Amino acid sequence: MQYIYAPWRSEYVKGETKTNSCVFCDILTQNNDEDLGVLYRKKDYFFVMNKYPYTPGHFMIIPNKHISSLEELDTDIWLDINKDAKECVKMLKEVLNATGVNLGMNLGKAAGAGIKEHIHLHLVPRWIGDTNFITTIGDSRVFSTDFNHLYQKLKQNIFKYIS
Repeated sequence: MQYIYAPWRSEYVKGETKTNSCVFCDILTQNNDEDLGVLYRKKDYFFVMNKYPYTPGHFMIIPNKHISSLEELDTDIWLDINKDAKECVKMLKEVLNATGVNLGMNLGKAAGAGIKEHIHLHLVPRWIGDTNFITTIGDSRVFSTDFNHLYQKLKQNIFKYIS
């Protein structure tokens, strides 16, 4: 039997990541982008790596406004987020050589939102064969790339794609 060591997932799996405050709002008030995985900050929203990614390079676009409903988001901000998301899909394909990208939101607990109180848009790079038996049977993912390496690579390139 082989063992896979993935200690970064233990907090999440055990449910130890829950706080009394909003994790996304907490990111807004802090200035340590490197530690938090913040790729870029704009006036109305920010880009941050997912701490518990589905695949390597998975990040999110999160409005600064603490809202749980997409309908509450200002239309101009929603349009800007989508414009930047389109460019970020291009970035994931060109910089990480993703052969596909899942783009989506889980709006509310019934839709599977892990953080239902603050809407966020996921950008999940995909590759042929990135899901295998261990994902299906073992409910685990194996990443062959270091999280910090991917963060640095995306952070260095995001400026080329969004403004």
